[in-house]
Amino acid sequence: MMIAAEFSRITTVPLIQTFMSKLDGYTSKLAGIYRRKGGTAGRKICELMAAIDKNDTISTRRACILRALSVYLNEDYGNLMKEYADADFENSERDMAKTVIGIYVIKPEDAEAYDPPLDVGLIVEGVKVLQNVGDVTKACALLLGVIYSLNLSYPSDLKYTFEFFQKVLLGLDTQRLSHKIQVLNNKLVG
Repeated sequence: MMIAAEFSRITTVPLIQTFMSKLDGYTSKLAGIYRRKGGTAGRKICELMAAIDKNDTISTRRACILRALSVYLNEDYGNLMKEYADADFENSERDMAKTVIGIYVIKPEDAEAYDPPLDVGLIVEGVKVLQNVGDVTKACALLLGVIYSLNLSYPSDLKYTFEFFQKVLLGLDTQRLSHKIQVLNNKLVG
């Protein structure tokens, strides 16, 4: 994959492998941290994590952890991952054209949260730049790779999510963590 190769050329870090292995290593600690979150965010995280009980696969676990991460950081994962039903093609295409940067997930009409998607891809400036990525976790890694390789700015409404991806999962530029990410990182390593 060209994105991963370019990212590795720039940073010397293997994008997909590092992202996945670090995420897998932090999954149980993140799940524990999420369980202690209270209020509206805690309820939303609980709803997101419920898909694991119905289909406990590595792909489901990773996707739930990433969606819950945004909620935990007081960001809207819907700004990162836009989900569409396959039957609503015209509206989804129109919405994707308005998306500055993000991931699209197309699911069957009556799909449950844990059902595998029909298609997952990346959108940059309203254009599908990558299709059939496979799953949400790989799409998150590749989206970070696109942003990093093209020297784009992180979306302001997802800056903490992308900072976590870059600095905690990939170990890049770790000496300058925002307070929010530093606190989460301390909980992960402590």
